[in-house]
Amino acid sequence: MTEIVTAAMIVIGDEILSGRTKDRNIGHLADIMTAIGIDLKEVRVVPDEEDEIVAAINALRSRYTYVFTTGGIGPTHDDITADSVAKAFNVPCEYDPQALDMMRASYAARGLEFTEARMRMARMPRGSDHIANPVSLAPGFRIGNVHVMAGVPSIFQAMLDNVVPTLKTGAKLLSVTVHCPFGEGTIGGPLGEIQKRHPDTIIGSYPQYRDGTFSTELVVRSRSVAALEAARSDVETMVAGFVKVS
Repeated sequence: MTEIVTAAMIVIGDEILSGRTKDRNIGHLADIMTAIGIDLKEVRVVPDEEDEIVAAINALRSRYTYVFTTGGIGPTHDDITADSVAKAFNVPCEYDPQALDMMRASYAARGLEFTEARMRMARMPRGSDHIANPVSLAPGFRIGNVHVMAGVPSIFQAMLDNVVPTLKTGAKLLSVTVHCPFGEGTIGGPLGEIQKRHPDTIIGSYPQYRDGTFSTELVVRSRSVAALEAARSDVETMVAGFVKVS
């Protein structure tokens, strides 16, 4: 059986927790991971506090195949992700010579001063590999199984495009949807019994409310076509039975 590959995400920033900035990266990462057969299992949102970032990184990197972080690698004093990741891996955080040269040349070509604040974006834990940033040049980085990227959605997405080809992928999760014209309270018991009979599937129940009427979208997921079809058949039979007696 193809290996199951897992991932977690750490969203870093007080602005997310305060509501000043609305996250747009979680959904994008989830879409990409699902498309390539990686299970995104957990997302944590943490403040711009070193101890919280370190704790989250160390908890998740030991639990999942990959960890992705967003936010906190910019030029200001509160961009502390690089230092925190270095602390989590117990290595120095230092200026990367390649990143410095690349950024110095870019700012010079634009007639801009390469300030100390801008230089901060060339800092990363010792032993890191670059994650290319085709939007604003300042690279993200990879150390161990942790991928550190910008929080600006356009930059995050561009960086992720460069990361995806380097990832090992697992068996993709297949899914089918069965519409049920009844609410969860009606179908909950029988649906639970179907889930027990099909342990190789995940059956999700998503209530809808339109025009004063409840209905439910039932989504069956599995990595096995046979298991998927067997569970779908039982779900469709259940729904048909309720329709018949209604």
